[in-house]
Amino acid sequence: QVTLVESGGGLVQPGGSLRLSCVASGRIFGIDRWGWYRQAPGNQRELVAAVISIGGSPTYADSVKGRFTIARDNAKNTVYLKMDNLKPEDTAVYYCNAGSFPREYWGQGTQVTVSF
Repeated sequence: QVTLVESGGGLVQPGGSLRLSCVASGRIFGIDRWGWYRQAPGNQRELVAAVISIGGSPTYADSVKGRFTIARDNAKNTVYLKMDNLKPEDTAVYYCNAGSFPREYWGQGTQVTVSF
């Protein structure tokens, strides 16, 4: 079993920045895919960014390219999502995801609200 705990969400004004963190614990050996998803009210959960653990280039949703950056710190078992130039449409619950087929794990989510 793998436990993922997100933090770093909150209220930020448009144009501002936040950094989300996701700390993994448990049987993380063999996990080869890490990602962030988000879900706004009334919408389906969507991929924001993902990275393969070894040798992979990050993948980003078109809506966040150039503004968001995913990074992994293997020593700390942590994956980050740096979000810059935030927009109101980025408002959602952000979920950390980790997996290695057929295993898949989710965090509990952290709320990000972009508003004046």
